[in-house]
Amino acid sequence: MAEQTVSEKPAATERPGKVEARPVRHPWQWVGVVVIAILAAMMINSFVTNSKWDWHFVWRVMEYRPVLEGLVKGTIICTLGAMVVGIVLGITLAVMRLSTNPVLRGVAFVFTWFFRAVPRYVLLVVLGVGVLYLYPKLDFGLPFTDVHFYTLDVKSVSSGILVGIIGLGLSEAAYMAEIARAGLLSVDTGQHEAASAIGMSRGKAMRRIILPQAMRVIVPPTGNETIAMVKDTSLLSAVPVTTELFFQANAVANSTYLVMPALVAAVIWYLIVCSILMVGQTMLERYFGRGFGGQTGGNKQSWRGRMLSLRAGGGGM
Repeated sequence: MAEQTVSEKPAATERPGKVEARPVRHPWQWVGVVVIAILAAMMINSFVTNSKWDWHFVWRVMEYRPVLEGLVKGTIICTLGAMVVGIVLGITLAVMRLSTNPVLRGVAFVFTWFFRAVPRYVLLVVLGVGVLYLYPKLDFGLPFTDVHFYTLDVKSVSSGILVGIIGLGLSEAAYMAEIARAGLLSVDTGQHEAASAIGMSRGKAMRRIILPQAMRVIVPPTGNETIAMVKDTSLLSAVPVTTELFFQANAVANSTYLVMPALVAAVIWYLIVCSILMVGQTMLERYFGRGFGGQTGGNKQSWRGRMLSLRAGGGGM
């Protein structure tokens, strides 16, 4: 009996139809939104209906001339000056910490250790009162001799704002040194090797290759430090500095006995200044973050291409 073979054909695979995906419902999100909206409405209603806030007096304090002078001189100018000192000195200390020279590493470590350990308020008191008491005059000449070329009257140059900038700047430099060091260490060692391979000196590689890449790590904490410095200027009363925002607002509160409205005026000015700084920080983060983490910028040239073009063109700083 002949065997009958049956050829089995594979079943035709049918393409599935359109799958309609339905998003997962999150009802508790709407509950949270409703609760937050109710709380916000209650707060706004309290601000508007409670006469003790005295918003008319708040606006008057914000426009008060001594308060505006304190905002500009003691808060904004002192913040900018202290951050310039802190950033420049901090980056220098970070490079010293990463140096192969043990003397430079030791000096940077001692500086960072000291100024991170001393509270800023105590440091401002020491600089504002103690230094002037200990060294009313500084003589410049040959060490350990009576030969002096120039004598500086410390009292004549130790204005309150200047002492505040120096004190806050030295303290900030210790923190910026660690921030900058972390940023420099975040750059891959291959970047150092590539820069050395095309003939760049250590300093040139640091300026043109390493620091630009480290800035994406340095900028966010530096922005936080700048915002914190705005608030730390309220410590300038230790120097003492009277042309400062909080000092002047507090003086208005003490003279009028309207404490909360005067302090709210200072709070609003702090919020305005810090909000502007946050916008600037965001713009800097976008600028230095181009090409990293999926971000793309207008200049898509790779670091390798930049280094090769520098070598071919002989460009440098």
